[in-house]
Amino acid sequence: MRYDLMIDFWRRFLRNKGAVLGLGILLIVLLVAALAPLLYSYSPWSMVQRPFLPPFDREGFLFGTDTLGRDIGAGLAFGAQISLLVGIVSTLVALAIGVILGAFAGYYGGLLDQALMRFTEFFQTIPSFALAIVLVAIFQPSTISVIIAIGVVSWPPVARLVRGEFLSLRSREFVQASVVLGQRNTKIIVSQILPNTLSPVIVMASLMVAQAILLESSLSFLGLGDPNTMSWGYMIGAARSVIRQAWWMSFFPGMAILLTVLSLNLVGEGLNDALNPHLARKGR
Repeated sequence: MRYDLMIDFWRRFLRNKGAVLGLGILLIVLLVAALAPLLYSYSPWSMVQRPFLPPFDREGFLFGTDTLGRDIGAGLAFGAQISLLVGIVSTLVALAIGVILGAFAGYYGGLLDQALMRFTEFFQTIPSFALAIVLVAIFQPSTISVIIAIGVVSWPPVARLVRGEFLSLRSREFVQASVVLGQRNTKIIVSQILPNTLSPVIVMASLMVAQAILLESSLSFLGLGDPNTMSWGYMIGAARSVIRQAWWMSFFPGMAILLTVLSLNLVGEGLNDALNPHLARKGR
């Protein structure tokens, strides 16, 4: 039965040509990030050629070099590791916070629901990017502080989504049957209701990874990223003063961010169609 469900899922997903394209781009980015140490034997911080070498001008330096003679290609490959790491881990942090708070608020209701929703609304009134800047500045710029900051500013939409799903599911027959049988509330939440909320959460998670990559790039652009790691945002920030002289220094990292975020959004759309076929058909 589960095998048939997986076949149906992939059949619906593959019908969405944009999702297939997005998945292909995302797999390429993942492959480049995984093979970065093999593709480039030197550090992205190493000066390996003359400064301002244009792209396609010298064999082995397809994307050219920057102001210090560092390989742009190496920066793109190693920067993919940081962008994906921050995007995925910060999304997991946001999901952990949002799912827990949303589940308790939606299942128990009453005063607990009101208190948790007012707490959520408080975070939503603060601009996400501004709060992320403050948090990173407080904890000092590092990969861990960036992950924590992005996770903290990203959880409120997850909490509201999970709360809504729990509110609609807690009165269903299978939940009431579990209550009658004497199952503990935590077991009902984890084993009965939570699995039925995974579809919209998975779709939201794919979009949150894209948003996290944009946030990380913006923080690195402002100089609030980890100073010891190469990232796409840092590369664009370092190139802003020479954008007319060396266009490729900001163009290639910008295209990497664009394609990665676009691919994640396309995959999210495909997941939505595959996991919610009735809504997809209704939309058409």
